Amino acid sequence: MPVTTSAPAARTDEAELIVIAMKPVKSQQVASIGYDAGSKTLAVTFTRGPGTVYQYPGVDAKVHADFLAAESIGTFFGKHIKTRPFKKFAPPKAA
Repeated sequence: MPVTTSAPAARTDEAELIVIAMKPVKSQQVASIGYDAGSKTLAVTFTRGPGTVYQYPGVDAKVHADFLAAESIGTFFGKHIKTRPFKKFAPPKAA
C-alpha cells in the first residue's frame, strides 16, 4: 500500500493555506501528486530538487484522474499541466 503524505503549502497568508494529501507515483520526473476538490487545486512534487510543492489552481477533477491514470505521468504533465499558472512553496518541514 503506498504511503500518503500531506503537503502543507506554507504561505505567508494563513487564509490561503491549503493542505493536500500527496500520493507517491511511479515516474522519473514526478514524485507525488495530490488534489483538493474543494478548491480544484492540483499539487505536484518532483523527483529532483528539495521537495518544493507546486500548486496549480483551477484544475478539474477529470484532469487529476487522467494525470494519475496516465501511461507516462511525466509526459502528461508536460502536455496538460506544465503551462498552467502555479504557486511554488517550500517543502514541508519534518515533524
